[in-house]
Amino acid sequence: MANKNYDELAKQIVANVGGAENVSSLVHCATRLRFRVVDSSKVNKEKLKQTEHVITVVEAGGQIQVVIGNAVADVYNTIIRVTDVKSDDEGTGNESSEKDKNLINLFMSTVSGIFAPTLGAMAGAGLLKGILILCTTMGWLTNDMGTYRILFAAADGVFTFLPLFLAYTSAKKFGADLFVSVGIAAALVYPDLTAAFKAKEALSFLGIPVVLVSYTSSVIPIILSVYALAKLEKGLKKILPGVIKNVFTPLISLVVMVPATYLVIGPIADYAGKLLAGGYMTIVGVNPIIAGFILGLIWPAAVMFGLHWGFVPIVINNITQYGRDTLFTITGPNNFAQAGATLGVFLKTKDKKVKDIAGPAAISAVLAGITEPAIYGITLKYKKPFFIGAFFSGIAGAITAAVGAGAPALLGTSLLTLTGYIGVGFTGFCIACAIAYFGSAICTYLFGFDDSMLIDNEKKPESPVVPEVKDEMIKAPVNGALIPLSEVPDEVFSSGTLGQGIAIVPESNVIKAPCSGTVITAYPHAVGIRTALGAEIFVHVGLDTVKLGGKYFELLVKDGDEVKEGDSLIKVDIEALKAEGYNVTTMILVTNSRDYEEVLPSAHNKAAAGDTILSCISRK
Repeated sequence: MANKNYDELAKQIVANVGGAENVSSLVHCATRLRFRVVDSSKVNKEKLKQTEHVITVVEAGGQIQVVIGNAVADVYNTIIRVTDVKSDDEGTGNESSEKDKNLINLFMSTVSGIFAPTLGAMAGAGLLKGILILCTTMGWLTNDMGTYRILFAAADGVFTFLPLFLAYTSAKKFGADLFVSVGIAAALVYPDLTAAFKAKEALSFLGIPVVLVSYTSSVIPIILSVYALAKLEKGLKKILPGVIKNVFTPLISLVVMVPATYLVIGPIADYAGKLLAGGYMTIVGVNPIIAGFILGLIWPAAVMFGLHWGFVPIVINNITQYGRDTLFTITGPNNFAQAGATLGVFLKTKDKKVKDIAGPAAISAVLAGITEPAIYGITLKYKKPFFIGAFFSGIAGAITAAVGAGAPALLGTSLLTLTGYIGVGFTGFCIACAIAYFGSAICTYLFGFDDSMLIDNEKKPESPVVPEVKDEMIKAPVNGALIPLSEVPDEVFSSGTLGQGIAIVPESNVIKAPCSGTVITAYPHAVGIRTALGAEIFVHVGLDTVKLGGKYFELLVKDGDEVKEGDSLIKVDIEALKAEGYNVTTMILVTNSRDYEEVLPSAHNKAAAGDTILSCISRK
């Protein structure tokens, strides 16, 4: 994908996630753009999936994840440059929403927001460590050589001073002062106190004994400390006079948070980290073969939903506590398994389009450890190759766990990073990767794929089967003035991205069903209905009203309910919305407009509830 194409691609992606105003935050990892959106009903996932250069779209962990592949960083930078989406550096750090009440979504969102920006540096440093291990093993370098020491500083510095990196990203996530946060992290790795820990000195603060622990390479203490800092700063800004706020807020923050971290947060977090690492080692230690097989087996699904990076804190904590990690080592051969399954498809198929996708995807997975193009472009698409890869990933995971292989740094497993695993169990790990790769390739070639599968996966999209719909009249859900959809001051609605339709300015507080059918979407501010004749109708009350979190709304239906035309769907306090400055214009959309020959809006300027406002004309 050439750079000249990024501008248009970036604009298409942003338009289909609901526009820049619908994006509360955007970060990226190795292959995905991770959007946090204000209103998920504005996201057109189907159109995103059909966008050229987009591999697929996944909604998981409270995020809309647009899988791009190796070019993700360039696409991300272009989005920041050519659209109104702000980079994470310019965010407010306040991303709370209704979906955050789901603890899993909240956890995944927090972890990805904190760790995703650091993964490139950690991956590069980890690979450099692997190269240095190879160089010393082969006798090309020795530990006392200046060349080795400088390169090792480049590799190990990222991990030694990891709290500084995480302080910065945590501050952006929680909305704390960036440089005060980094200052706290710097105090945790300050040479004098690091030396005091190594010398086992007895220190006290105002007579209170300090439990010294090692904060170099640590993860949990600084994240908790920055979270507490964000709360402290919020309180200080409320009570300090404006004339001294800018100086005394950082002063008090440092004076309070650095001792608090050394006295309370750090020791508790260190203990929690040891429990976490110990718990993981216990689980694997009970029966490493079974544990390794289960981890390897389920790992492709974790990658598929983008949940694998949620394990990064455990991996880094393992390295901090034990000097090496086995979790990502056990799951690492999955990259070879999916690469092998994709290679099997590449060798078996005679279809040029499939070969053009499978070849680069297989190479990317085995050389760089980037498996999303292989998974979404090939193995998951044809199902059997995906499950074959998962099975051999489990076999390889069992072998890796049995031999006790591990890595001293965060590594993505690939041919280029194998040297990073030199040490205990290295030979067994290489054998496991080979079994995952060749086993998946051979089994996929023999019985996991043939070109008859292309009938369902390639040929049908070229001649899509249009759902059979019939002519239908859609009624006004409320009394009010009618306005063309193109005049709605919201690009997502006015552009027709979500479907053709019309808008009405409601004059009463009850929004009624514009048609009979089954409720397929139910939010406090919006309801979708599928009719017996095939129309999919979406009623959205007001602009940006999702921000109210249901305030002033009473939803009267739920998913799956059968409703009749004229039944009450939503009660809303229209005057209260206006008083808070919200535009109450209500959109009535036919979200499957493309299935019709035409969707004709009413030519009248006003309508009463029950009047026909849209005519859906089917193809004859």
